Amino acid sequence: QVQLVESGGGLVQAGGSLRLSCAASGRTFSSYAMGWFRQAPGKEREFVAAIRRSGGSTYYADSVKGRFTISRDNAKNTVYLQMNSLKPEDTAVYYCAADRLGRVGVREALEYDYWGQGTQVTVSS
Repeated sequence: QVQLVESGGGLVQAGGSLRLSCAASGRTFSSYAMGWFRQAPGKEREFVAAIRRSGGSTYYADSVKGRFTISRDNAKNTVYLQMNSLKPEDTAVYYCAADRLGRVGVREALEYDYWGQGTQVTVSS
């Protein structure tokens, strides 16, 4: 089992940037595919980005493509989400998630096995 802890959220003006981090416990982090999801008030949780175990391939929702970058450092057991050109519609609680099967480019929340507690991102206009 793995425990995930997100950090880096906060309040930022539109056009600004934030970098989210997700630190994982355990020795098997490099075997998990990782994803970021977000959930705005009154909306369902939605896929944001995913990265394969080695970090060689990344996948993005159309709404964030070109603005967000997912990356990972397996030596530090950490996955990151660099968010640039933020928009008010990016406001949400952001969650990282781990897929223990290490599948590539999974976009369905139900396919992920472990979740962090979430970190709030608020973008003001």
